[in-house]
Order: sequence, then C-alpha cells, then structure tokens
Amino acid sequence: MRRLNLDQIQTLVAVADLGTLAAAAQALHLSPPAVSLHIQELETRLGTPLLVRGRRQARLTPAGELLADGGRRLLADSDALLREVARRAQGFGASVRLGASAGVSPLLLPQLLQWLAEEAPGLELRVEVVSSAQALQRLAAGSLDLALVGLPQAEVPGLEMRAWRNDPMLLFAPPHWPLPEHVTAAWLDTQPWIGFAAGTHMHRLLAQWFAQAGLLPRPRMEMSFPEGLRALVAAGHGPTVLPREEPMDAISRSLQQRALSPALVRPLGLAQRSASRDDPAVQVVVRGLMRFADPPPA
Repeated sequence: MRRLNLDQIQTLVAVADLGTLAAAAQALHLSPPAVSLHIQELETRLGTPLLVRGRRQARLTPAGELLADGGRRLLADSDALLREVARRAQGFGASVRLGASAGVSPLLLPQLLQWLAEEAPGLELRVEVVSSAQALQRLAAGSLDLALVGLPQAEVPGLEMRAWRNDPMLLFAPPHWPLPEHVTAAWLDTQPWIGFAAGTHMHRLLAQWFAQAGLLPRPRMEMSFPEGLRALVAAGHGPTVLPREEPMDAISRSLQQRALSPALVRPLGLAQRSASRDDPAVQVVVRGLMRFADPPPA
C-alpha cells in the first residue's frame, strides 16, 4: 500500500486553514496548479472527495476534515523527528562511553559534565573506571567509545591516540611530617610511605623512578584509589606520591607538597576508535576533554 505524501497533506492542511487554494499556494510558495494537483492526487489515492470547491472558498468534506486533523498530527510528528535527527547529528541526545583509570582526578569529571550540560544538553556520558589495559581492550572490542589511558601504549589497530596531559608527580605528606627540600627515591625508601597497587600505571611510573636510583619501590601499604591514599596521608599514616592536578581538592590542599628529584610526570593520552572519528556525539565529548588538556607548546 502506498504511503501518504506529507507534502500533499501539508497542502490540504493549508487549504483548510486559509480557506482558498490561492492562499494556500501563496503560503506554500507553490503555483495554484500545483496545489490543485496535490489535492487531486490525494482524492484519487483515497477514492473520495476532500474539498468542495466554491467560487471564493474551498470547504473540506467530512473525509477532508478527518484527514486534515490527522495530517496536522503527522506534520507535527515529522517536524519533531527532523529536529531530533538534527540534534543527534550535532551530538545531542546520544550516549558516549568513557573509560578512565582511578588515577584520573574525579574533580575533572563534574566540570566536564557541567560543560556537556551547557553545550550538549541531552548527551549522556557514561564513565567507567577501568585500567589502561582494560580500556584499550574494550575500545578495540567496541564497548567503549573513548578512554583516558596512561602513556606510552603500544599501537592497537583501529585505535587512535593523542596526548592529553602531563601532570607533575609530587610527594604529599601529613601536615607535620618532617620533609627534605627535595624528595629523592633514597629518602622515600626510608619512609613508611603508601603507594599504588602493583599492576597500575602509577605503580609502573614509580618503579621506573626508583630504578633510576638503583632501588625497588617498597611501600608499607598499597591502594588503587587516589582518594583513599589522600585520606590515609591526611590521617597521618605516611606520605604518598600523586599527580598534582587542578582543581585540587580540600584534602590535597591541606597536605604538605614537595617536588620529586629527579622530576617525574604522569603522561596521559586520550584514545578513541578510528570508526568513531566522525561520530558527532563522541567529538563533542572529545572537545570537552581537550579543555582540560595541556596547552600546546608555544
């Protein structure tokens, strides 16, 4: 069965609202013969008259009134659908899955969500805490769209990587803990310090830093979550090494901070599937994340 033609329905509704074929033709930017043809094709399609044509005015038949009433709803639904498609094409009303390690500051996410609420209302961002290795595996499998991962990473077919941030690593210590001016691996090795769990990107970074001094990291306690580490340090259980991130939370501001010697940074990258390069919703989130990226070199 042939479907109704929305252009013809719009013509019938215009005639119903304006009363004459000539007025409908002017409003729709059509010629009067084109308006007449639309009505005739509808009448032929439905097998019944829709208009009673008078000398000065056209009047709808009962069938015409029924079709015009239903046609208004069809046209409204069509307009709403077109608006929704346009919004989706701009990245609104979609869902994007972002993987991030526990080491990425949770203070960045509320700012990102606020920016998305203003710039892309209706876009849903789903954040999952996963390791860098898990994030890349899930990106490749298609169950994530974007991921914040520690660098460097081996190339993975079908994935693209860009540098995102290089956060300096600092020692955070309880307020009254005696500290040297510069924190070395040799000094930290003598302290009851708290570290990241083995297998995490942060643990590998510190292991490489200790290795420069010919040492292995030997923390008294290990955790995978920065918030837990900061809470333990604030409670006086020992120092830890964490990236300095802005904005800094109240606990971090209350702790002593010292630079490491030699300096150490945590490099992070933003990974995405090559297939999502042209996805407008993904690109909106990418723009939001890049607001927190390091500025390009001068």
